[in-house]
Amino acid sequence: MWLRCAACSHQWPYLRFEVRCPRCGGDWLDVIYDLEAVRQRWDRLLRQRPFTMWRYRELLPLRQDLHIVTMEEGGTPLLRAENLGLMLGRPRLYIKDERQNPTGSFKDRQASLAISVAREAGLQEMVVASTGNVAISYAAYCARAGIQLWAFLVSSAPADKMREVALYGAEVIKVTGTYDQTKQVAAQFAERRGLFLDRGIRSLAARESMKTIAFEIAEQLGWRAPDWYIQAVSGGMGPIGVWKGFQELKAMGLVDRIPRIGVIQAEGCAPIVESFRLGLEQARVVRTPRTRIATLATGDPGPAYPVLRRIVQETGGAMETVSDEETYRAMHLLAKMEGLSMEPAAAAAFAGAFKLIASGHIRPEETVVINASGHTFPVEKFALGEGWVYTLEAPAAPSEGFLIALDQLDPRSRRVLIVDDDPDAVRLIRRILQSRGTFYVEAVDRGDEALERIRRDPPDVILLDLMMPGMDGFAVLEALKADERLRRIPVLVITARSLAPEEQARLRQQAYAVLEKGMFTDENLIEDMLAALHAS
Repeated sequence: MWLRCAACSHQWPYLRFEVRCPRCGGDWLDVIYDLEAVRQRWDRLLRQRPFTMWRYRELLPLRQDLHIVTMEEGGTPLLRAENLGLMLGRPRLYIKDERQNPTGSFKDRQASLAISVAREAGLQEMVVASTGNVAISYAAYCARAGIQLWAFLVSSAPADKMREVALYGAEVIKVTGTYDQTKQVAAQFAERRGLFLDRGIRSLAARESMKTIAFEIAEQLGWRAPDWYIQAVSGGMGPIGVWKGFQELKAMGLVDRIPRIGVIQAEGCAPIVESFRLGLEQARVVRTPRTRIATLATGDPGPAYPVLRRIVQETGGAMETVSDEETYRAMHLLAKMEGLSMEPAAAAAFAGAFKLIASGHIRPEETVVINASGHTFPVEKFALGEGWVYTLEAPAAPSEGFLIALDQLDPRSRRVLIVDDDPDAVRLIRRILQSRGTFYVEAVDRGDEALERIRRDPPDVILLDLMMPGMDGFAVLEALKADERLRRIPVLVITARSLAPEEQARLRQQAYAVLEKGMFTDENLIEDMLAALHAS
């Protein structure tokens, strides 16, 4: 292994823990490896190793294995987002589920390597600034390594996260101010006490640890790189490390390309994205972040911005911002559609991906991996809104009033009939409607059977596909419009076929709305349904 200074390109052997270039004093050091030798070693040994981040230890900057501090981090699942992919028309949509790490976030990778390097350097105390997840991870791994941690947390961090940091034995200091101010206070404390300060993205261990996400994704895809890797960022460490990981894999001949990198930031604190849009070479600092998502509220990305700017330009990637409201909607959607409860910072990545899909940046045939960076503990109140819980007082003995109250727990009053012979589409639409809790949902897979049921028991709304056995959707529409009793039932056509101009004109007269499969979200469907019900 060698170290190379990003400022002056000086290169020297990695023999001991260093944070600055001995020639120019630069503080961004990259690690250089003998990739040919690593490839030969991996060919022999990789299949024998457990699936954790340390299976790739030849490309991690630790000299001796005896200093490794691990809790089996990494090796997280790569999940196919079946329902979400179907809804968005992106069948190759994957979720890198970093929630499965020991303390519930991708920062455990960073902590494992950073604390291992600190242990190898003989450190007994260290200082870190955090919005929550880094402090939790570092506190847990420092406890395991016997290193005392001083954790400076921004005051907007959830109290539950602060308590967890303290539970591991770290000293917790809550700083009233922004995250950038918190970092300054932590740096001043470390300097006055002569303690080692974790330098975040400037730390080579922190950046190098993120490469293991790329290594795992490639291996899980059968040693292929995805077309896109998307992550929400605060300081930008994750995508920078992932990009370097794919670079090394490509140099070793294990993948044939580097994915496009998608960088997402919160609208109320987006110095990286906004500076990129303006074509700036250095980031314009955000002095007062205006987002409720504390983990994305870094106003000064420092040296990360020019690196990310170059990466996105070179890979043909994209940058996008999302509002807090879009983030919380995505957070709720992922929980309802895929059963994944994730932190707002992770949900922001999905909200950004939705925008990149809608704008045409991400094509239907492309393989996309989105980083679900951490779990949501506690569940964000903003994601649920009002009316998410029913309160029922249990009586001493059953009574008529109690039984009536039980019946009233089910508020569903509108009946929806889905007419579609595609079981995946039916499952998706049923799940979208059921997640709102206000609809009875039935399904029929033949047009003639649907018409018979509608005549027998008319629903409030019909969701109709056009291509079905027995009787196609156009014939069903004609029959409904010819029936005085049924013609006022609103019909929403949901189709996968391309429509000719005359078909579009015909449907505009017969259907309330037309939605294209793979091109609508749950919000589109619900809004059109509620509008149709109101109009009827």
